Amino acid sequence: MVPIPAPALRSADPAGRDDGRPGVRDRLAVPVLAFGGILMAVMQTVVVPLLPDLPRLTGASAGTVSWMVTATLLAGAVLTPVLGRAGDMYGKRRVLLAALGLMTLGSLLCALSSDITVLITARALSGAAASVVPLSISILRDELPPERTGSAVALMSSTVGIGAALGLPLAALVIQYANWHTMFWVTTCLGAFGLLLAWWAVRESPVRAPGRFDVLGALGLAVALICLLLGVSQGGEWGWGSPRIVGLFVACVLVLALWCRQQLRVEQPLVDLRLASRPRVALPHLTALLVGFGFYANSLVTAQLVQAPKATGYGLGLSIVGSGLCLLPGGVTMLLFSPVSARISAARGPRVTLALGAAVLALGYAVRIADSRDLWMVVVGASIVATGTTLAYSALPTLILRAVPAGQTASANGVNVLMRTIGQAVCSAAVAAVLVHHTSLLGGVPVPTLHGYLVAFAMAGGVALVACAAALAIPGDGGSGGLGRVQRETTVPHDEALEGA
Repeated sequence: MVPIPAPALRSADPAGRDDGRPGVRDRLAVPVLAFGGILMAVMQTVVVPLLPDLPRLTGASAGTVSWMVTATLLAGAVLTPVLGRAGDMYGKRRVLLAALGLMTLGSLLCALSSDITVLITARALSGAAASVVPLSISILRDELPPERTGSAVALMSSTVGIGAALGLPLAALVIQYANWHTMFWVTTCLGAFGLLLAWWAVRESPVRAPGRFDVLGALGLAVALICLLLGVSQGGEWGWGSPRIVGLFVACVLVLALWCRQQLRVEQPLVDLRLASRPRVALPHLTALLVGFGFYANSLVTAQLVQAPKATGYGLGLSIVGSGLCLLPGGVTMLLFSPVSARISAARGPRVTLALGAAVLALGYAVRIADSRDLWMVVVGASIVATGTTLAYSALPTLILRAVPAGQTASANGVNVLMRTIGQAVCSAAVAAVLVHHTSLLGGVPVPTLHGYLVAFAMAGGVALVACAAALAIPGDGGSGGLGRVQRETTVPHDEALEGA
C-alpha cells in the first residue's frame, strides 16, 4: 500500500495561509460538523412523538406507520459502513455532503406529502445521515493537530445523545401547537442550513484509500443487516417463533457466512475482517453494541414511565412535551461532559474512559431502580445514564482511530456506529418483550407495571456492566497521549498496521 501523508503535517496550516494561522472557515469546521451530527440525531427522533397520530393523519394502519421508524433504522444500518468505505476511497467531505443532502431531501418529501409510501421512502433517505458522525470523526482525525483531535472527537460522539434529547421536545412542541407538516419544514430548513455550512466550512481530506469499491460485499452486508434488524424490530409484532421471523434469522446467518467468506477472499474488501478480528478493534466494536443497548433503554423507558397515568400508582401523567423535557437535562449533561471525557482519555487512555462510562451507565440504572416515582429522581437517574453514555461514546472513536490505518478510519468508525445501532435495535425488542410480559389492567387496558420497568432498568444496567468488563479487556492502550501517537503513525503501511493491531 502506498504510504498516506500524515495529517499532522497538513494540520499545521489547514487554511493554506503563509502565516500558519487557520482562517474563519477552519475554525468553524468543528462546530459545523457537530451541528451536522446533532441534526442527524434530531432527524431520527422527531417522528417518534408523531407515531400515535400518524394512522389517523395518513389513513394507514399502526403497523404500516411503524415502518417510518424501521425504514430509517434499516437504511442507516446498511448505509453507514458502505458510505464510510466510500468516504475512505472517494473523499470524506464529498460523501458527507451527499449524506446531508439525502437527509434534507427526505425531510422535504415528508413536508410535502401525507402518502404513507412516500413518507416511508423519505424516512429511508433520511437514514443515510447515520454516516455523518463516523465521516466527521474521520475528517477531524485527518485535519486537526493531535492536541485538538481528542476534544473534537469527544464532542462529535456526544452529538448523537444531544440531538436525541433536543429532538423529542422540539417535535412535541411543534406537533402540539402547529400542523405536523410544519415539523418537517423546520427540519428541512435546518438540514439545508447544515448542508450549506458543511459545504462552506469543511475541507476535503487528502487521506484516501484508493481502489475498487466492493459492490458484492456491500450488497451482501445489506441483505444480512436487513434480515437481522427486520427480524429484531418486527419479532414482537409477527411472533418470535413465526416462520417469517425464523426465516429472516436463518437467512441472516447464511448470508453473513457467505459474506465473511467473500470478504476474506477479495483483495479490497468493504470491511477488513482480518483487522476487525484483532482484539484492539473487535472489543471496541463489541463494547459499542453493549453500550448502545444500555443507553437506549433510558430513552425508551423514561418517556413511557413519566407519561403513564397517575392511576397506575407510579406514573406522573406528563404530556409528550413534558416527557421530552425530562430527557433534555441529559442532553445538556452530554454537552458539558464531552470535554471531560477528552481530558480523561488524554490522561488515562480511552480504554479507562470507556470502562468508566459503562460503569456510570450501570450506576444511573441503579438510581432508576432505587426511585422512579419522583420526577427529580427520574431526571437525575436519566442524566447519570447520559453522562456514562457521553464518556463511553466519546472514547470509542479514539480507540478505533488508534487501532486502524488512516485509510480505513471512516469505514472502521462506520462499523462501530453500526454496532451501536444493532445494540439499540436489540434493546428495543428486549424492552418491549419485558414490558409486555409485566402488565396489569387499568380500566380494562393492559399497561406495564412498575416492576416491568425496574426489570428493564436492571437488564440495561447488567449489560452496561458487561460492557465495562469488555472495555477493560481491550489490549494495547498506552495510557496517555490521546491521538498523538496515531497521528504520527499515519504513514505506516497497512500490513504493518495489522501486525501492530
